[in-house]
Amino acid sequence: MNFSTIPWELVLPIIILQFILMLVAFIDLIRIYATNGPKWLWAIIILISGILGSILYFIVGRRNE
Repeated sequence: MNFSTIPWELVLPIIILQFILMLVAFIDLIRIYATNGPKWLWAIIILISGILGSILYFIVGRRNE
């Protein structure tokens, strides 16, 4: 694969956004007391699914008390 043909000005902001969103989701997962489901499962979902896993965690995983 030739990396010089990748439009980095379009891809790099998405990669940065994904990293920041995953980091915020992991920090929130550590700090929050209770979640909808086990914390270890949410950590795996966030790690494997990337940006979609992070969004899914904030929509479904957080328990609003």
